[in-house]
Amino acid sequence: MPKVLISDKMDPKAAEIFRERGVEVDEITGKTPEELAAIIGEYDGLAIRSSTKATKAILDAATNLKVIGRAGIGVDNVDIPYASSKGVVVMNTPFGNSITTAEHAIALMFALARQLPEADASTQAGKWEKNRFMGVELTAKTLGLIGAGNIGSIVADRALGLRMKVIAYDPFLTPERAVEMGVEKVDLDGLLARADFITLHTPLTDQTRNILSAENLAKTRKGVRIINCARGGLIDEAALKAGLESGHIGGAALDVFVTEPARESPLFGTPNFISTPHLGASTNEAQVNVAIQVAEQMADFLVSGGVTNALNMPSLSAEEAPRLKPYMALAERLGSLIGQLAHGDLSNIAIEVEGAAAELNQKPITGAVLAGLMRVHSDTVNMVNAPYLAKERGLDVREIRHEREGDYHTLLRVTVGTQAGDRSVAGTLFGNQAPRLVELFGIKVEADLAGDMLYIVNEDAPGFIGRLGSTLGEAGVNIGTFHLGRRDAGGEAVLLLSVDEPVTADLIAKVRALPGVKTAMALKF
Repeated sequence: MPKVLISDKMDPKAAEIFRERGVEVDEITGKTPEELAAIIGEYDGLAIRSSTKATKAILDAATNLKVIGRAGIGVDNVDIPYASSKGVVVMNTPFGNSITTAEHAIALMFALARQLPEADASTQAGKWEKNRFMGVELTAKTLGLIGAGNIGSIVADRALGLRMKVIAYDPFLTPERAVEMGVEKVDLDGLLARADFITLHTPLTDQTRNILSAENLAKTRKGVRIINCARGGLIDEAALKAGLESGHIGGAALDVFVTEPARESPLFGTPNFISTPHLGASTNEAQVNVAIQVAEQMADFLVSGGVTNALNMPSLSAEEAPRLKPYMALAERLGSLIGQLAHGDLSNIAIEVEGAAAELNQKPITGAVLAGLMRVHSDTVNMVNAPYLAKERGLDVREIRHEREGDYHTLLRVTVGTQAGDRSVAGTLFGNQAPRLVELFGIKVEADLAGDMLYIVNEDAPGFIGRLGSTLGEAGVNIGTFHLGRRDAGGEAVLLLSVDEPVTADLIAKVRALPGVKTAMALKF
């Protein structure tokens, strides 16, 4: 019989579910890392919240461990790469807190609209400042959603019930899904210019960090009210403080901060600012939901091998895994490449396989492409939940299998539909193992996709490569590999360079300033 340890305080229903499913369970909480390491070796599963740290030392001691289940979304307390190397599956419950978090955002919106915290403090201090607290109605106001996924769609539904106008910015939200939700799909600048209230519901990634920067906050309507129950770091806190003090921003409510616990913050005491201590998931119902979900997921895995919301394991049978592994590596890199390069809103994606790839199970390949594509915008996406996230946003996913023989023994092509038209990349396997890019936006190019890279589109002209090399050399950047492709002599050329260190914004600016450069971007794999 499989055996699970619950090492953090969790709703009792979790233990009940384990026992009902035929899993032995012990509830032993509050142990030190040394005490946990001494007992973890006898368990097949470890169910945790945020207190237990699944470190290298714990994983080394966990000689029988097969799965770690995190009741909640964040897995910062789990060394996922090391767990993967030890063959331990890591699961979370990314959607168990959705309603609770959405309701907290709505509650903060009401609190901002009617200045409830200040009015409460004033009244309990014996004042009766009825004229001081002149609020605004939510009815007929425009709510701007940054992120229209699971939580964002719930907020939209509640806001529409309040008779608000809802507009949404989300690169993966299709027009059809927007109509279904009852919201208007807009670009980020359009949202900033029109919204009376802005609420954020997007993960923190390189693309979303400081999405409400000083520059973007300056684009908002005077008097805008801003709510963040998603992640700290989505808003430039210094710029937010300046906007509140100047009066351009009418109010802000944060449940999350760049540094947590936020025992000190320059925002504290700022006029029209409300804060809560990361309460988005803190309701009885949410705690019960995540406990039930993690127990069900872990029990399914330990008893029958089912995999749900795994962060480091695709849905694969033992027989398929070795053969599919290199194809999935190729698929994820192609998805990541096109996710980083294809600008604008994505409406559809086609994943085509031909040659040897056409003989394989295409679902894991599709999952790997979508995980690579959507990981650019979400830090919780994986090969298991990527198809769900794509469907949730209305992204039309097509799988196409070609029986024909092409130029390569095996070929994988990924095409996305954008406002600027279709964008396509294609790759193959060298020696049936090594992923290699062979086509980029219609231009033949042969390149590895690994580490830090620099992508450049330029006019094919004599002297450019020399100028580029000098620019990189002056910046102290060493080139690892250099790949060049072009449509016609003297036409448009594409360069992909792997470099030995991350590409900085300053370097990108210098490359873009070179004569003939049309596009320059940093890529990371």
